[in-house]
Amino acid sequence: MSDRSTLARTLNSLDGRGYAGYKQLRGAHDLSADDLDADGLAGVRLVVDHVQVDPYAPPSLMRVQVDRRTAALPEDLLEDARGRTAVADFLTRRIAEAAKRLSPTQPGDGSIGIGRPGQQVIERTSVVIGEHDVETRLHVALPASGRRIRGRAAARLLTETLPRIVESTLRHEALEAEALREHVTLHRDQQQLRHQLAEAGLVAFVGDGAVLPRRSGDSDLPLATSDAVPFRSPESLRVSFTLSSGRQVSGMGIPEGITVIIGGGYHGKSTLLRAIERGVHPHLGGDGREWVVTRPDTVAIRAEDGRAVTGVDISPFIGALPSGTDTRRFSTTNASGSTSQAAALVEAVEAQADALLIDEDTSATNFMIRDDRMRRLIPAEQEPITPFVDRIRPLHAERGVSTILVAGGSGAFFDVADHVIALDSYVPRDVTEQARALADPGAGAAEGAVFASPAPRVPEPDSPRGGREPGTGGKGGRPKPARARGRAVVQQGKQDIDLSAVSQLVDPLQTSALAHALDRASELADGRRSVAEIVEELIRRMDADGLDALSPHDGHPGAMARPRRYEFHAALNRHRSLRLV
Repeated sequence: MSDRSTLARTLNSLDGRGYAGYKQLRGAHDLSADDLDADGLAGVRLVVDHVQVDPYAPPSLMRVQVDRRTAALPEDLLEDARGRTAVADFLTRRIAEAAKRLSPTQPGDGSIGIGRPGQQVIERTSVVIGEHDVETRLHVALPASGRRIRGRAAARLLTETLPRIVESTLRHEALEAEALREHVTLHRDQQQLRHQLAEAGLVAFVGDGAVLPRRSGDSDLPLATSDAVPFRSPESLRVSFTLSSGRQVSGMGIPEGITVIIGGGYHGKSTLLRAIERGVHPHLGGDGREWVVTRPDTVAIRAEDGRAVTGVDISPFIGALPSGTDTRRFSTTNASGSTSQAAALVEAVEAQADALLIDEDTSATNFMIRDDRMRRLIPAEQEPITPFVDRIRPLHAERGVSTILVAGGSGAFFDVADHVIALDSYVPRDVTEQARALADPGAGAAEGAVFASPAPRVPEPDSPRGGREPGTGGKGGRPKPARARGRAVVQQGKQDIDLSAVSQLVDPLQTSALAHALDRASELADGRRSVAEIVEELIRRMDADGLDALSPHDGHPGAMARPRRYEFHAALNRHRSLRLV
């Protein structure tokens, strides 16, 4: 393992050579203080895992390992998984800020990056706190002039700039100690509250004072406080929690069962639902939604014209098709709005969802309701679709799945609602009693059980696969690895898996994790494991070994963030090459 002086000499000697010469850097280098300076660093290692041979390719992959004694992070902040996740998130944000501030600004001088987390605090591969060290995973664009190495610039980047970033971010004495502790305490409190929701019989909690609107449709940042209406719970739905930190929070609790959110256009219905949807993840302090907390297995579903569906039992909603298609194992490569929404609902239940979030605006009308006039004109025996309004009550009674639904154009769901919340200029009111006065109390009842336990869906061996690389042996070569293209698409071979309707994915790095997960899933598919069993095995591996378990690489695993169980199911279910035994 070379020291910093040796690394600097090596880089200087590479000046002017072809870019592929950077491959000499692979391996470990000691970045501890030496005769280069006296910055006080000790127990710091740079590990170069992968060096790009083309300056126009993605950056090279490197890791910096800092001995935990050098980092000196407070042990009480690291004693549980929640604390380690929050500390890693805090360090990632500080490293991102320092890298932006300290990295060279001239083209060709190279750069150091770690990615920039959004408003959510979730497990990532960017910083991992191990038993003996704190490891940060970096993407480094090594300096170049055309296809030639700029060795002196590289020496400054790796032996001067990088140690300064480490010095200012990975040692506790250089950090804002109180800010770090507040960050961890908030995260622990949020997760404790999330854990208590089920015990309290609640699906979600919206804290008093929350700022729900965002700055714009393409921004996740909060609207300025001066322009927002702070949330205030109706007294009839107010609940309070005392958390282990001593913090007390009060706000609106949304009970299990069926809750309908109503109100005029632009009065905040969808904004409230969107906040609840994103409440499955903890948020940063100052986001405005810190105390919008939702049970972790709550799933937002919508109509999704054109998606693939493979072997899903949609018979509770759609049956007796004129074509004779068996809807107990329904498959299509081009689902309609109603069939896609029915499939999404059944798949969510298969993925252990305990609550559904549905907005009338993004739903198929014929899936949701059939009014009295249509029922009289088209007899039930001629209509294969049983609308959701007739199934929402059995779904809760038989499977324990609650629903929070936004309705702006129909009062049909008043008949089956347990609670009705009206939004008036972003101010919520409990109008349950008024809605019940308008309801038909006999509606929504089903004759006999509707939702049987679904039969396991078992993928064929090696399914799904999206294509193979030519000239690598075997039938058509080895499988092509999947890769993410932004937040909404995973590409595997020639297949594009469209995840744009999976709205609770909040970070493109979650989609990167799903891409790796699809590769691991096809390796696990042996003709015996079901879709659910494959997903549970992936989760077991992540719980044991972190997100690194999804990556095929040793060392730097690539940049990933952890999706939820449902998102793994969603990616598999939307793959057009999924085949069942």
